[in-house]
Parts: sequence; structure tokens; C-alpha cells
Amino acid sequence: MPIAPHNRRASRAAVAVLGAAGLLALGAAPAAYGDEPAPELVVGGIKALDGVKPGSSFDLPVTVANKSTVAAEKVWVSYYVTRGLDFAEVPSNCWVQHVRPYDEMPERWTAACGFDQVVEPGVVYTPEKLLRVTTLDRALNEELRVRVADVEPGVDDNGTTPVTGTAPAVKLVEGQAGSAGTTGVVTVPVTAVNTADYQVTGAALKGSVGDTVTMKATFTNAGPAWVQPRQGDKSVQVIITPPAGTSVVKRGQFCRAEGRTYFCGMRSLYEGSGETYTFELKIDKRVSGAKGSVALSTEARPFDPDKDNDKADITLDVTGGESAGPTDSPTPGSDSSAGGSSSTGGNETTPNGGYLAETGSSTLPLTGAAAAAVITGAATLLIVRRRRNQGAS
Repeated sequence: MPIAPHNRRASRAAVAVLGAAGLLALGAAPAAYGDEPAPELVVGGIKALDGVKPGSSFDLPVTVANKSTVAAEKVWVSYYVTRGLDFAEVPSNCWVQHVRPYDEMPERWTAACGFDQVVEPGVVYTPEKLLRVTTLDRALNEELRVRVADVEPGVDDNGTTPVTGTAPAVKLVEGQAGSAGTTGVVTVPVTAVNTADYQVTGAALKGSVGDTVTMKATFTNAGPAWVQPRQGDKSVQVIITPPAGTSVVKRGQFCRAEGRTYFCGMRSLYEGSGETYTFELKIDKRVSGAKGSVALSTEARPFDPDKDNDKADITLDVTGGESAGPTDSPTPGSDSSAGGSSSTGGNETTPNGGYLAETGSSTLPLTGAAAAAVITGAATLLIVRRRRNQGAS
């Protein structure tokens, strides 16, 4: 979730100073320093929003209060919104910064507004004109955070140069009693009415027995919304099963193997983003009607109503070689990038509700020449034993 921007260079410098002279500073501090009262600012009025529509706007009904016994000489109210939201008209007593994603934090916009006025204890204030937020076309699972403090928040090193607002400056005015908050920071979800179309594509392969062919399967979020998973959401996976009669020489990036099935992740769920999974497959034998698949995992995605493009075929046209027939078990693939091959018998499901292709049993029955060799060996042993018994008698 978004956090308050901070000046990491300044933080590192402060740590260095404290590290060099911390003990001296602590020893020289007056005993009563920690007992001095300080303002205790809280923010309220912010509630979760559900059902907002792309292209619409809404106001932020923020309240500020001082729970301490001393006045605050100046107050800063900071707003943070994820990339599906934006600020409409920003007052000139505020600055805005666009912050790129880092450390698992999503891309976001920050607006920090300074109110150069005294905030008295026990009084609830609100901006005379509320900050307005616009819902963008890509909005879906958004987040809003509001924070109040008596010092200016630092500028984030990963953000753009802050820009001062151009709308008329606003000030705090006394609001209704009883609407004060209880904490200095509030984070709430903002959910838009929108969709995101997850799509996969398969491949059409062709080659001769013994050839190594390149297979490319893709995942795309066709939008219009980007998707920010919320706490508790299961991660979507792309499940790739190569055609029977092939073995995997090299797997695609972000893919892990479970038998002959591969579970693949993606780097981004931004609108218009995608991932290409490139596999190298060796054609071991010709299997009539061999067909693999690319499919999305089966967790619930209510924002993605179009299920027709959630699965695609991987076809294989093999020239030359004797056909093994459609009922033959696929050959377990040797994946050099995985350090060997693995197979499981029968149809299985993974813990996350995915599915594994039938790979055949790793234990094979004795048939044909192998069975004859066993019978011949047993007969020879019986003759030798009889001759030994006759000689002894």
C-alpha cells in the first residue's frame, strides 16, 4: 500500500550524524525535553468508496483535529492515490508529485497541502474547499491514503520534481464537532466499476522427429483496467502444457515445472501489459492428434467476464516418423533448465485449483521381449539346479 513519501538521502544523512554523535547528543539533552507537550493531530472523514465510475470525480471530506493540549502552529495534510486515480484541481498551497513503483509499492500520486495557521486543541477543522479526485479509465482496485502532521512531508527520491498547484489557495475552517478522527493516517480502498480482460494465446508448431522447435505462448491484460491485487487475492497464473511426444529443452521465463505442466507468472498487470513465455521443445516422436494448451488458472476474477480467451491450444504437426497413436502416453520431458525430468501418473490438480495433464505412469508393465527374457532365465535356472541334484545322487 502507499506510504508517506520520504527523502531517503536526508534520512541517510541524519542516521550518519546520529551515529557519530548520538551518545553525546543524548547525554547533553535536558531531562525535561521528553516531557514537553506536542500537538497530536488526527485525520478523519475518510471512508471506503465503492462503485465509482471511470471518468467521474469525487471530493475528499477530510477533517483535522488536535487531541493534545497545545496548539499546532502549522499543519500539513497529505493525500496519496494509486495510479487509477488523479487529482483534479490542486490549490496553490499544495504541491504534487508522481512517484514510480518501487519496493513493492505501486505507482501513485502524492499531494501535500500546507496550512499556515494555528490548529487549536479540541477543535475540528476541514478545508474550506475539499480536494477533488478524478477516476481514470484504468481504475479498478484503487487505494487512498490521507495523513496529517505538523511538519512538511519529504519529497520521494523515486518521484518527479514536485509541482505547485495552480488553483486558488484554501485554508482550514472550523467544522462540525464530533467528526474528528482517532489516528494521524487513514487508508481506505476505492473500487471502480470496470473490467480487465485477461487473455492467452497458444501456438502452432511444425517439425520433424528429432527437431527442436520454439514455442511462444502469451498472456495479456487487454484492459481497460489495470489490476492491483488486494490482500488475500490469489495470484493469477498461466498454465502451459506442451503437446504429447515432446520434451522441454528450455522452459519459459517465470515458469516452474510440475511434471509436464508449467505454472507461469507475470511481471505486470498494468493495462496493455503482457508476458511472452518462450519454450524450446524437442520432438521425440509423432503422436497422432497431439495437442497442448495454454490456460489461465481458475481463481475467481469477477472483473474479467470474458472467459472465451482464457484458454488456447498448442498444436503440433509432425512430419516423418511413425505415429504412436492417440492413446499412447506422452513422453516425459527432460528440462535442462530444471536439472532433470519429472512425471506424475494420472490426472492431478494443483493446490491452487490448476490442472495437470495426464503424463502416464513411471512404472511400466513387462511386455514382449522383456517378458520372454524373464521366462527364459527362469527355465535355465531350473535345468542347472536339476543337474546339480543328479550329480549329488
